Amino acid sequence: MLFTSTFFALVATATASRISFSSSGAASTRAVQEAFEAANIPEDLAITFNPSAILDVSYPQADGSTVHLHGQNVPRDQTASAPKMALHFTDSNGASASGPFVVLMIDPDAPTPQNRSLSSVRHLLGGDFYFNHHGGLVNHTAAVTDYRQPTPPQGSDAHRYVFLVFLQSEEFASQTLVNASTPILPFNVSQFVAETGLGSPIAGNFMFVDPAEDPEA
Repeated sequence: MLFTSTFFALVATATASRISFSSSGAASTRAVQEAFEAANIPEDLAITFNPSAILDVSYPQADGSTVHLHGQNVPRDQTASAPKMALHFTDSNGASASGPFVVLMIDPDAPTPQNRSLSSVRHLLGGDFYFNHHGGLVNHTAAVTDYRQPTPPQGSDAHRYVFLVFLQSEEFASQTLVNASTPILPFNVSQFVAETGLGSPIAGNFMFVDPAEDPEA
């Protein structure tokens, strides 16, 4: 799978109990961190989230348009194609990082946000991501877990779908904890990160997705 996209800037805007970040204004890792905290993502995943880069996640649409994620609700039918990603470091220390990176996408709200007994669900896991000449992230080896479209069950509230990027560790390159046949749930993010030496994520993004209006969709 190929993940490429252009960079976008983020700003924090509060809406009810959520914080989203728009596609206009100055890039801010603090805005993303505050949005993650407002959505209780670090607490629920038992991770430390202090990003040093901006992760742009976008979904290409059949009509040629693109849906960029910024902590907002996204209709399920707009998430059918594998997302494209780009990474933008906001400090001089991170600017020299060229990869490889690990990308993880999970659903921490299975089966429902009120009953997270099956969490998390692994929707994407891959290593050996590097920058291409457009600044997008492209994986040079097969994904450990191929992309799976969000599918919250009927009757559930909207689920959070979280994207995290890590600097790839030597332990991850040789890990045998997860492979293509490993069940995608329940997946303990903090345990996997600890056992593979990935440390804290350097960037992240997320969206909310409601169940499909058509159960057959």
